Amino acid sequence: MRSVSGQRETTTLWRPTGPVELGLVREAGWRAWPPRLPEQPIFYPVLDEEYAVKIARDWNVKHDGAGYVTRFEVETDFLRRYPVRQAGGETILELWVPAEELEEFNARLVGEIEVVHEFH
Repeated sequence: MRSVSGQRETTTLWRPTGPVELGLVREAGWRAWPPRLPEQPIFYPVLDEEYAVKIARDWNVKHDGAGYVTRFEVETDFLRRYPVRQAGGETILELWVPAEELEEFNARLVGEIEVVHEFH
């Protein structure tokens, strides 16, 4: 899950997303996640690609008509502030980033956010 990008060690994260959020990521040049809505106090990227696929395919498609899995890299040292949360089974692991810290989280992204799976 970890790679070295230049001088910075990074961790690969995934995020299942719907078309609206993905559109906002595109508008940000594939380099930032949009601010959370008032009813979304937490941004939660996941640590397992299969879990992200399951959410995008089974939840986003049902609720949004399409689901996407994105992959992105974040500075590993920065991520240590967020404990890994187990949201269910052994591989259902998430980081919970408070909405008010998302701007700083975005500043620690390395490279672009990329779409790796698409479901309709």
